[in-house]
Amino acid sequence: MPVWLKRSRSIEERAEADRQVRAVVEGILGDIEKRGDEAVRELSRKFDGWDREDFRLSEAEIDACMAELSQEDLSDIAFAQEQVRNFAEAQKDTMRELAVETLPGVILGHKHVPVSAVGCYVPGGKYPLLASAHMSVLTAKVAGCARVITCAPPFQGRPAPAIVAAQHMAGADEIYVLGGVQAVGAMAIGTESIKPVDMLVGPGNAYVAEAKRQLFGRVGIDLFAGPTETLVIADETVDGELCATDLLGQAEHGPTSPAILLTNSEKLARETMEEVERLLAILPTGEIARKAWTDFGEVIVCESYDEMAEVADRIASEHVQVMTDRDLWFRDRLQNYGALFLGPRTNVAYGDKVIGTNHTLPTMKAARYTGGLWVGKFMKTCTWQIVETDAASAQIGEYASRLSMLEGFAGHAEQANIRVRRYGGRNVPYAAAASRRKDG
Repeated sequence: MPVWLKRSRSIEERAEADRQVRAVVEGILGDIEKRGDEAVRELSRKFDGWDREDFRLSEAEIDACMAELSQEDLSDIAFAQEQVRNFAEAQKDTMRELAVETLPGVILGHKHVPVSAVGCYVPGGKYPLLASAHMSVLTAKVAGCARVITCAPPFQGRPAPAIVAAQHMAGADEIYVLGGVQAVGAMAIGTESIKPVDMLVGPGNAYVAEAKRQLFGRVGIDLFAGPTETLVIADETVDGELCATDLLGQAEHGPTSPAILLTNSEKLARETMEEVERLLAILPTGEIARKAWTDFGEVIVCESYDEMAEVADRIASEHVQVMTDRDLWFRDRLQNYGALFLGPRTNVAYGDKVIGTNHTLPTMKAARYTGGLWVGKFMKTCTWQIVETDAASAQIGEYASRLSMLEGFAGHAEQANIRVRRYGGRNVPYAAAASRRKDG
């Protein structure tokens, strides 16, 4: 039975915080719906201290941001984007279009149609998270989306040059300096200056995640990507310093980011907790990471590897770092996770920044039913069908007619019957008459 050496805040406390977030977001989205650009501008001033006549950057402003970066900076961004593009293209190659003759003369198929307009949110209020531009904009472009727009908040009172460069290099068609719920709402609802999109993607804080949840249905979304989560599964093949580093490396994202150690070694668990305290004292982002660790950090000791796997699947974490003597066993055993990072030579930061897999991943246990953002999320798999022969139409029609009448749909039945009469040469009765005889 698992033993918790450290627990996070209670479910009740989290639920109350969630209720407060829902109410705030509902009010903001309603205001944007009513007042458009005026509401967006007021919200931007209130939450980001940022205002301008047009939140969209001009070509000259984009060029100026690009010029602020060194050649090495630009080369590093290009390298990361090449890795993301390569993997997205490889994934797209697995998405075959289909045409199959299921009966003589009956051909069914599907094709993959890109979403027309996508809005990408790139978080950047605390840190300029330029990698999110690669993951969303570039992947949407690989999918073939015609219009891809981006919103990122100002950083230290101005557009973040690195984010702007990454958005531009990834192929964004419109770049807006706008953050938070006001950005997500403006892209989904539309304003006088921002044409609405069909789909929202990208990670964000609890407010952004809740805005996407409330807007889902009006637009599509990638997934519920709230505060970063990390789960480290480890045994005594690694040490406490490595485990603590990987936990705090993700806890620094924000004060509500869960970081959990799952192990079968109480010795490693206690070493890791000691190392966490040591690192928090010297880490430049220690203040944020300490808040996350204090409120949302957990240390769980299990009796066996099987129990570790069971607990991990219940947690369903966004990131799962596995460092054990059986990493591939966990890969084959686990079912609920956003992304796996196998072995001590890899880590979540590689996935976040450069290795090529997408870092927009499910949080809040959504890994139970969805994977992360990938090129397929930007494509609609749409079916088609054609009946090529008279005999096939008549054959399918007879079944369709009888099944429709079982459900009481006379109009459906007549759609089938007219084809049985025309293409099969059989004098079947009209569905309405058959229905009256049955009722009588």
